[in-house]
Amino acid sequence: MRRLLLWMAGNAFLRRNLPRLWFTRRAVRRFMPGETALEALVAAERFREQGTPVLFTLLGENLSRLEDADAHAAEYLELIDEINRRGIDGEVSVKPTQLGLDLDRDRTLAHLERLAGAAAPRTVWLDMEGSAYTETTVELYEAVKPRHSNTGLCLQSYLKRTYSDVQRLLPIEPRIRLVKGAYAEPPTVAYRSRREVDANYLALCVSMLEAMRNGRRMFLGLGTHDVELIRQVEQYARSNGFEQIPFDVEMLYGIRADQQRRLKKEGFPVRVLIAYGSAWYPWYMRRLAERPANVVFALRQLLPV
Repeated sequence: MRRLLLWMAGNAFLRRNLPRLWFTRRAVRRFMPGETALEALVAAERFREQGTPVLFTLLGENLSRLEDADAHAAEYLELIDEINRRGIDGEVSVKPTQLGLDLDRDRTLAHLERLAGAAAPRTVWLDMEGSAYTETTVELYEAVKPRHSNTGLCLQSYLKRTYSDVQRLLPIEPRIRLVKGAYAEPPTVAYRSRREVDANYLALCVSMLEAMRNGRRMFLGLGTHDVELIRQVEQYARSNGFEQIPFDVEMLYGIRADQQRRLKKEGFPVRVLIAYGSAWYPWYMRRLAERPANVVFALRQLLPV
């Protein structure tokens, strides 16, 4: 099922046609409040009433024109201005190809630096895409982080190289959001079974917590809905001298909202990622591939209201 959904995410015909179907559009509303920045901001204000910070991401990747990259950067700048104007505790996350990485690396870096400067002191996250972009994305982060300390990087536990990337980044005091990964990758570069991905996720968290305990300055965000895994990381931290929970929990809008509230009530720092934009199809299919429960929900949208 996971492989089928990831294939569907990358299929050009389905990408053009499935988003037009009413039940697809109805199902995606569970995972994003709307396609516009205004709808995302309104949703964020509801979370503000609950005392929950948010993380915004504009959907879209692999652009073919630099003009589109410039437009995406401008839209993010407007979003940052609106976050500040409304007094929302919000950060933003951008994909490198969304800022033109396929077309002009230097221009992408310039866009990223502009966003980081405008957002400071709030964090601007550099999201991770498929493994073909991993090295270039890490290099971008190494270039921007020394000049903008409010930048963070997303890393994926299913990639076999991630432990080396963490060790490589420790000297620049990184801000890392760790996710499991949701792209179709070959077994030469990625773990394929859930057991292996989860085991590596826990091992990566342990390595970063040990680095913190040894005096390294860094930030760790757990980008996962796997509550059992979150609690395993917490147990390790508690048993190794951390009095406060030394990481954030970051979950997507609309997914396991009951667990988000429960973890927050128990004292976990929780942040909700709010996605928006018209280019939602590949992102949505990867969300379905992550959890079977999401597929069940999508199938229910075939039923009449």
